[in-house]
Amino acid sequence: MEPLFELPIILPPKGSRELLRSVYGQLRDAILDGRLQPDTRLPSTRAFAAAVGVSRNTAVAAYELLLSEGYLAVRPGSGTYVAAISPRPARHPAGESGTDSRLNNEAWRRLPALPGVDDACFPFDFRLGLPDKSAFPFPVWRRLSARALRAWSKAPAVYGQPQGRPALRAAIAKHVSFARAVSCSPEQIVVTAGAQQAFDLLARILVTRSRTVVAVEDPGYPPLRDAFTAAGARLAAIPVDEEGLRVDRLPAEARVICVTPSHQFPLGVTLSAKRRVALLEFAQERGAVVIEDDYDGEFRLGGRPLDALQTLDRTGSVCYVGTFSKSLFPELRLGFVVAPPWALDALVAAKACADWHCQTPSQDTLAAFIGEGHLARHVRKMGRVYAGRRAVLLQALSRHGCGRMHPVGDAVGLHLAVMLSREIPADELVSAAAVAGIRLHALDRYSAEKPAPNGVAMGYGMIRSERIDTAIERLAKIVARLA
Repeated sequence: MEPLFELPIILPPKGSRELLRSVYGQLRDAILDGRLQPDTRLPSTRAFAAAVGVSRNTAVAAYELLLSEGYLAVRPGSGTYVAAISPRPARHPAGESGTDSRLNNEAWRRLPALPGVDDACFPFDFRLGLPDKSAFPFPVWRRLSARALRAWSKAPAVYGQPQGRPALRAAIAKHVSFARAVSCSPEQIVVTAGAQQAFDLLARILVTRSRTVVAVEDPGYPPLRDAFTAAGARLAAIPVDEEGLRVDRLPAEARVICVTPSHQFPLGVTLSAKRRVALLEFAQERGAVVIEDDYDGEFRLGGRPLDALQTLDRTGSVCYVGTFSKSLFPELRLGFVVAPPWALDALVAAKACADWHCQTPSQDTLAAFIGEGHLARHVRKMGRVYAGRRAVLLQALSRHGCGRMHPVGDAVGLHLAVMLSREIPADELVSAAAVAGIRLHALDRYSAEKPAPNGVAMGYGMIRSERIDTAIERLAKIVARLA
């Protein structure tokens, strides 16, 4: 079958004697500009001539010129293909990326600090925020996905509900009730494309540009800050200590408070019971909204978990944000918001404006995965795995740390914060560790204000238990060298 040829070729006026030069030049420019990619099969000279409106002799001559100059290559028995050459750089007006006057530079002056986008391979990978997919029951997921696709293929083509599929919302309500003691009905749940979209939608409905003060933890989660910055919020960075967010440092004018109470990101502490009460009282007295980001609270690796803020809330002050990126896998891009009644309609409208609804087959697959008990079983299984890795990491830090590396935080989630002795600069340690094949993150990358805590964050979702001790032994040697 002849390949389609949709590249527009503009022919010169008849009698101009420029026909061959024009056809050849336009084909050559398309190859150099990358519009005709390497290994693209071109139509035969007869088909090309018919498509463009020239004689076959002109088509043959243009092809032969391009062949002689190395732009095309003939594969016997297969046809003529674009040769493997590098396209020339695209021509754009001079100027630094992100500074064009056509952009709203106040909101988009920099790219969001997204986690997990560095794909470089490290033998010892302590990256944050990524679970271990190797133990995920993909055969079960494939079976449920195939079933969802069969049902979906028989249904008429329609746009779905912006709030999310009813079956998934019912499954989520049951799951969070069991796993996190969050009391809600399916009608309170809005399904989102991960937690990040949840932050963006909440920022859209809660922030009045240049007026609304949003309190965020410092250090905290940069993509959350980015969502509220893009919405025009005035951010107030609130310090964190061993009891979590310093509620006493909240400004009186704060109308939105973003917090990770179950496992503070990135320090790993749990918001104390006393401060939970104080935070909810602050919100009630001032009409503020609390956004509770429970990003990995399902993985309680020791002790009894404290109730979610949403469970304690009696005044409709809390918007609870959950995600399946840690319990399942981040590529799924499904999360949810448990919204108080007053915020529900606005949140659904914002979701409809953003992308109308999340992908239907994925929602139905996840609903079945939760409903049949596979999620609960997987979380229990991985909780044991992560608890084992955390124990090995703590033992290795105790054995090799020489008093210069001090773990902090509670036994929750997929990462551990490690404070360094004052004489060990965290940034220098991270750079030196990378040379030795160890990937970890300095805590100052999560801080809005300086000075930042002198330490590193170490995730154990991507590294096997048997590699942890070797990694920490190497890291300790680097620490000793920097001391």
